Amino acid sequence: MSDEIRYKPRLGRRCAAQGATNSVGAMKAVAIIAVVLLLAVNAVALLPADSVVGLVPAAGVALPYGPHATLVLGVVALIAVLAVRGAGRPAAAPVAAAARPIAVPVAAPANRAEAEIVAFLSTLQAKGRLVDFLMEDINGADDAQVGAAARVVHAGCKAVLAEHFRIRPLRAEAEGTRVQIAAGTPADEYRLLGKISGQPPFSGVLVHPGWQTESVKLPTLLRGSGDRLPAIAPAEVELT
Repeated sequence: MSDEIRYKPRLGRRCAAQGATNSVGAMKAVAIIAVVLLLAVNAVALLPADSVVGLVPAAGVALPYGPHATLVLGVVALIAVLAVRGAGRPAAAPVAAAARPIAVPVAAPANRAEAEIVAFLSTLQAKGRLVDFLMEDINGADDAQVGAAARVVHAGCKAVLAEHFRIRPLRAEAEGTRVQIAAGTPADEYRLLGKISGQPPFSGVLVHPGWQTESVKLPTLLRGSGDRLPAIAPAEVELT
């Protein structure tokens, strides 16, 4: 946006304000002139007619119209005073109906997104023991022990994904198939490997079909106290 376009509204408001100031000044001048003329006409009306004609011979023609002139000048002065008072008042506030109501969000923890992530992680822990498996030091375990634990984690976590996500492959072809990537394809759907040159469409061998989700149904978040994140898994204590 150029500076000329940016300052046009500001310049318009400044010109409008200057015009309003000039109008007020003009109305004040009209009011003062009308009051002065009104005082002069009233003063002349108090003098004897012979004295007025003696001082200003041409005034004899205007003497019969003195009351009418007084009335007209009085009306002009009144209009000018009212106009000055009206222009001096502050502008009316915008109509309330023009403003759109602001939706008030439902009270929720400030870290709601983090709490939802913890709740989903809690589900993976409850059904697949994922956190137990990942946090455990498996350097001292043999492959058979790790494999047995991995089967439990795999079965439980797969059930959680099937429950909360609708997942399908991005490409239906088998790995090793030659595929085409058309122009305009979303960048997050493909990772190009090897030497990249030229413009799409690209042709290559499918190394991994990728995954995408068509729907998400996160676990229901129970209202907590304050900003405290929920526990992933409760500590289990056997009472004696």
